[in-house]
Order: sequence, then C-alpha cells, then structure tokens
Amino acid sequence: MTPTGMRADANSAARLMELLGLSEDELCQVLATDPLTLLSGQLQHAAELPILLDLLDEASARAGGALLRRWVRAAGPRGRPIDALLARDFATFEDQLGELERRGFVLRGGGAPEAERGRSDAEPQRRRGEAPRGSRCE
Repeated sequence: MTPTGMRADANSAARLMELLGLSEDELCQVLATDPLTLLSGQLQHAAELPILLDLLDEASARAGGALLRRWVRAAGPRGRPIDALLARDFATFEDQLGELERRGFVLRGGGAPEAERGRSDAEPQRRRGEAPRGSRCE
C-alpha cells in the first residue's frame, strides 16, 4: 500500500473515532486491530471502516457529530449502538442507525442514567473487567 493509501486509512479511522466519540481502545476493538497497526495506518484488512463511514456520512450531515456522539452511547430498544459496534455486530448497528433516521435524528428518553450524569461523552463509564482509561488495545 502506498503511503498516501496508509494515510487515508489512518485518517478514516480517526474520522470514525471523532464522529462517534470513540476512545482509542474502542476504535481498536471495533476494527479488530492493535494500536500499532492503527497508528501505522495499515488497516487494509478493515473492510468495515469505509462501510461504517458511508453509513454515518448522511447521519453526520443531517444530525451533526454531537448528536451522533450522544446517540452511540444512548440506550434504545435494541440496546446501545456502541455495544453493537464493540461486539462487531455491524448489522445491528446499521439497524440502529436506520431507526435513528426514521425518528428524524431525534434522541428519545430522559437522558443518561444517574451514574453517568455530569460526565462528558469523552469519559465513558468503565464496564466490569474493562481495562482502565489510558490502556492500550490487546
């Protein structure tokens, strides 16, 4: 792959991370890669990356990044979109994004659970057994 192609892969990964407010660990898990591969931009195996970006392009244009970053962590009828991504269940993630579009890109519900109020989207709550922030992907 050419250096330009590698930069494009790294830029695409960074764009996905920014669009959804993903941590580096979350991005590595979604793309099934390690931080070194991520930083080097050698993500040619990550065929889901351009597909995810294509799915998110219209939503980002219509709803904006701030809404997408809140939505990805909001619980819905089929769970939280971030959980589908982390499980690499891209079909469920696509369905959840379609539901958001059908609702006119409007988030429903009473906000975050008590434990998450007052925290920014940049500080997702750790799940039991999850590595502390600042750790690197496995």
